[in-house]
Formats: sequence, C-alpha cells, structure tokens
Amino acid sequence: MVETPITKDCLLEVSDGIACLTMNRHDVRNALTGTAIVDDIVTVVDWINQHTEVSVLLITGNGTAFSSGGNLKDMRDKVGDFAGDPASLQKKYQRGIQRMTLAMDRLAVPAIAVVNGAAIGAGFDLVNMCDLRIASDLAKFGETFINLGLIPGDGGAWLLQRVIGYQKAAELTFTGKVIDADTALNYGILLKIVPADDLLSDAYLLAKEIASKPNYAIRATKRLMKTAQVENIAEHLKLCAHEQSLCHQQPDHQKAVLALIEQLNLKK
Repeated sequence: MVETPITKDCLLEVSDGIACLTMNRHDVRNALTGTAIVDDIVTVVDWINQHTEVSVLLITGNGTAFSSGGNLKDMRDKVGDFAGDPASLQKKYQRGIQRMTLAMDRLAVPAIAVVNGAAIGAGFDLVNMCDLRIASDLAKFGETFINLGLIPGDGGAWLLQRVIGYQKAAELTFTGKVIDADTALNYGILLKIVPADDLLSDAYLLAKEIASKPNYAIRATKRLMKTAQVENIAEHLKLCAHEQSLCHQQPDHQKAVLALIEQLNLKK
C-alpha cells in the first residue's frame, strides 16, 4: 500500500494506479478560496509526480457542487484572499490560486475532471485544467468572472480558448453566462455526460483503461501532449525521438510487444 500525503479539505484515495481527489467542503460548495483545497491539489500533484505507481488522477467534488470558485462572502467582506491593496492582492493571487494552475500544468499523468455539479468561475477553470472531462447531467458551467467585475485571475482566459477555440471562449467569458451539461458537450468542453448515479463508476472505467497502459509511456505521452501546445514541429520531433528512445528500454514495452506477437500468432 502506497503511503499517501495528508490533505485537509480533500479526500484522497489511491488504488490500482488511480488517484481520486475529492474536494470535501460542501459547506462552501467546494470554494477554492478560503479553504485548503488549492493547497491539497498542489500537494497531491507533487506527490503523484514523485510516485510512478499512479497513472491517472480523478478530480471531483463532494456534495451538490464540483466547485463554486471564489468565496463570495469573503469577496463581499474583503477578507482572506480578497483583503488588501492592489499590490498585496497581486501577491495573494500568485501565492494562492495560481499555484493550482501551475501545479495542474506540471502534473505528470492524465487528469480527468469528474464534474458532479456546478463548476463556476475558478471551479470551471479547474475543469479545463484537466485533460479529459466527464460530467453528470446535473452539472453546470460558467466563466462568470465578468458578472462580478473581475477577470479570470487563475488563467481561465488562457485555458478555455485552448479547449473550445477563441470564439466560443470569448462568448462564455464576455457574457458570463452559465451553461448546462448538454451545451458544454456541444461546445466540446465535455467528453461525455453520464447519469449522476453512474458518474464516478463511469469515470473509474475510463481511468482503469488508461491505467492499464504502460506507466512510463503514459507519462511520456502526457509530456508530449503538453509541450506540443507551444513547440514547433521540429522541436516536437526532437523530444519525440528522446522519449521514444527511453520507451524502448522499458520492460513494459518488451512485455507488450511479446503479448501482441502471441495474440496475432506472429511467433515464426
């Protein structure tokens, strides 16, 4: 049994190469400010990156919301993450919620957002930080910062257009409207919609399919997928050659080749 890190406001379960992180502050709709959820996400990401036993990360929420994003009462009262002058607020964003964005960007394994309910503001951005996204038919999504006279301070303007393209991202960001799961599926935000009662079990099926693949190749492919977003093709091919040379040295590669040869009856 792998010893897991201590988390405060999230629950972490690890089995069969799958880590499931459940935001566990239903009392504040799993808000990302005023809680330890961001700290927990950063801790778990850094732990996964050091433990090759893990091949997939699921992120979900406990209760009726995935995450409501920023704590509105703290905004109203100008306390916690929202207290101080512009200079101190800038530092709080950089030392606070932006740490989550950077952690998810350096996560070494595929992440699946398992959206059980409303994902609003920074909660929606957390969904878009994941590689794959499935949702309950009860889920709702909103890039709602503009409604509060704010901008996506956690990087949402960078994230959303890379998921659905500039024009649709501009629509959601400039209007601040909230969309349902069907619309999110149509926009390309979601991979699929699952009945609420089946959501987590369905997510585990997808995670198990990924976790069944050779772990080194999973992590190497994740690196390639991320770097391909910013590299030109020549740079990308150079990294491909490097990673592939290492894949060929992995025991899982040789095992998989031998299994396929046997399956196809190519022994001769």
